[in-house]
Amino acid sequence: MRAIKIPEKTITRLSIYLRCVEELENEGKASVSSTQLADRFGLNSAQVRKDLAYFGQFGIRGLGYYITPLRHSLEEILGLKRAWEVALVGLGNLGSALITYKGFQEKGFKIAAVFDRDPAKIGRRVDGIQVMDTKAIATVIRKRKIKIGILAVPAAGAQAVLDKLVEGGVIAVLNFAPAQLTAPDSVKVQNVDLSALLKTLSYHIARAERPA
Repeated sequence: MRAIKIPEKTITRLSIYLRCVEELENEGKASVSSTQLADRFGLNSAQVRKDLAYFGQFGIRGLGYYITPLRHSLEEILGLKRAWEVALVGLGNLGSALITYKGFQEKGFKIAAVFDRDPAKIGRRVDGIQVMDTKAIATVIRKRKIKIGILAVPAAGAQAVLDKLVEGGVIAVLNFAPAQLTAPDSVKVQNVDLSALLKTLSYHIARAERPA
């Protein structure tokens, strides 16, 4: 039987649903309807039901969703029932901020290997992790069996670094470099362009300030 292709936007929304459910669970809520979930967090109740339906039947007609089982199911779907080691490449301002960000580890993502090409940084320990030469990326990642990489390098060197990550066996990459990268179909590259996001916000501000 042919596997159902899950829309990329659905997968993105699952993490939003998980965050909402975690908040409700922390408040001591036992259950929630899709309408209540939508009203509380500014979601679309029909979209919530449609997204979850790709993965099975989670709700009970007339009651909604039991929050704790739904959280467990979302964590399972998103692969969060295990800890993931992550390789970070680039120890500039952004990379330094990412390595000290505790939110990753709280969600099961541990930056376990850090690489940079600057001789002044190689060999240093940052947040308990020794910085290694980018020349060692493929070897170290293959040995550690790391599957997730974060790119925080200048655009000019991003493709070469991505190629080394792929050579080592990484199959998912969070890319902060302002560059369009090419990777095999088996490798998922998620681009995060901070400047583009700020430009989007700037557009909305400029639009709001225009005379009616």
